[in-house]
Amino acid sequence: MNLKKKENIVIIVILVVMLIAIIGVSYAAFNFSKQGNVPNKITTGSITMTYEESDNTISLGNALPTRDATGTTRLKEGEYFDFTVSSEITGEVNINYEISAKEVGDGTIDGSNIKLYLTRLTEDGTEEQLMSPETYNEESTSNKFTGRPANEMSLYTSSMNSSESNNYRLRMYVTEEYNPQGDGGGLTFKVQVNVYGKAGDKPKGAGETIIENLNSGSTFDDGTDTFITGTDPNNYIWYSGKLWRAVSINNEAKTTKLVTQWNISGISFDDDSSAFEGSYMEDWLNDTTVDGFLGNLREPEKFIVMDAKWNATMDDRDLGSITRPDGTTTVTDAVGLLNVYEYQSSNNGGTNGYLNNGLIWFTLTSYLYKKPLVYSVYNGKLFNIGPSDASGVRPSINLKSGVEILDGDGTIDNPYRLEGDNDNNLSGTYLKNRFSGEYINFGNNENNLYRIVSHENGIGTKITSVEPLKDSGIFKTMAFGDNTTFSNANTIGSFLNGEYLINYVGSEYANMIEDTTTWYIGTVGYGASYKLAKYVDTNMSNQTSITVSTKIGLLRHGELMSGQFNSSENNKDYWTLTPFNTSQIRTLNTVSSSAGYNTSATDGVRPSLNLRSNVVITSGDGTKNNPFTLELAS
Repeated sequence: MNLKKKENIVIIVILVVMLIAIIGVSYAAFNFSKQGNVPNKITTGSITMTYEESDNTISLGNALPTRDATGTTRLKEGEYFDFTVSSEITGEVNINYEISAKEVGDGTIDGSNIKLYLTRLTEDGTEEQLMSPETYNEESTSNKFTGRPANEMSLYTSSMNSSESNNYRLRMYVTEEYNPQGDGGGLTFKVQVNVYGKAGDKPKGAGETIIENLNSGSTFDDGTDTFITGTDPNNYIWYSGKLWRAVSINNEAKTTKLVTQWNISGISFDDDSSAFEGSYMEDWLNDTTVDGFLGNLREPEKFIVMDAKWNATMDDRDLGSITRPDGTTTVTDAVGLLNVYEYQSSNNGGTNGYLNNGLIWFTLTSYLYKKPLVYSVYNGKLFNIGPSDASGVRPSINLKSGVEILDGDGTIDNPYRLEGDNDNNLSGTYLKNRFSGEYINFGNNENNLYRIVSHENGIGTKITSVEPLKDSGIFKTMAFGDNTTFSNANTIGSFLNGEYLINYVGSEYANMIEDTTTWYIGTVGYGASYKLAKYVDTNMSNQTSITVSTKIGLLRHGELMSGQFNSSENNKDYWTLTPFNTSQIRTLNTVSSSAGYNTSATDGVRPSLNLRSNVVITSGDGTKNNPFTLELAS
């Protein structure tokens, strides 16, 4: 394909139907003001919202695949669209409003190849990001608070109770991953920008809803945060392919602190320092690449507080006598860990609180006794361990105050679902567009439940079995091999790329697997960074040259989902493919989470593999109770 032809790959046009936007917003507010059952002081209120477009429209004739760093900063004519939403409000009335986009016309490029990016123009001319670059996707449900209908892409939601005017800027571009070869050129994609508004009470955040639904006596308010307490309250939340527990709600900001129900991985806290800032742990939690936790969360800027304050102050008190730390040491990050005060507040230090998951996991709190130590929790007790020792990781985040609960009752079988993360009708969606942690049906019989790990190769989906393989209900065990180099020739590699494919997977599913995957087998010794399992150094400048190419492999040390156990019961330790030294391989277990094990010993087998880019979902919503079913698209 010549360059001229490539430059006409996609033409992107924004259509603005002014009348629809104005009537839609004004009518909702007018209806509210005429309701007879509202107080008199509200019936006198009125609102007029106007929608004005500038002369700028997006019409790209040079729509080559574009990196986010470029697509979000373009300012040439035809590369962005400016519009203004203004309101005039009198009386006491609250307006919830939402900006959305809707694909129109007969576009010839799929929306999964298009990204949108919305900012607000401030008075000094700078741009404030309102949403991160996001692939075009339509919400399957409507928003009852704003009046946005189903099957539109939500760009931004807010509320107002006084007159204001806001200037917005929208950009659209072709995703970096799109391959233009063979598309014929001249493809189109069009959206209509809509603004919806509805008068009513400001939506309640997730935490406020959870607190209201709890039984009395299930909370503890220390004046700053309201903690959820008890042995098993209904505070389960499903977000971004993971099951979380709501821990506390900030009384002023109304943000909600969450922690994952299960360990997500197992790594060393750091080399010899117990400080969270600058640690391996901070790196892993806030790594925005495919290798870290934050980089695999769904639209984090939309859901979580990106500049949250984490109280990492040292403490040496016993459970039951810990008071709120004074904040001597705080760290600003999107993702952190719970500290020991937050753990204690969940059940006043009781051993049967809901945060005890039967596994060992790091807290944020350090302790100094002759040498730096870090507190870990195991079955209701605190343990001081060296930062070089590996332990389980339960990431913690803070949901924004405006994030709402859409469905669920907070139980483990029906967790709360969040607005914007409650996708339905996913049939025909490519699995490569889904999120780490989501469940899928794959393989035969008792070993047919897997989870998404990441999209490491950029085109497909890496998955792993939920638990080590079983034969008739008994965990299968085997030696790693004669040495620490994973390959088709060693014991476990030979099994995975032979018998496993035939008897555990079967031909129907084997055809969905990439023929070869590059597996990184860098050594991670005692107290070393998890990054060395894949990279030459901790700067992640170059990937390790120690690799092997096979169809089936194992998870490496520090990889997402490489710390998964449902509890300390009915589990089996399992191999990773990461050498600990010249004679041992790192394994995962429920007590130390990650340790070296002789290659001739026997342990569990938890396969990992990459599915092809054309694997599509046929049913399911990705939860454990309703996993995705799959097929190959033609």
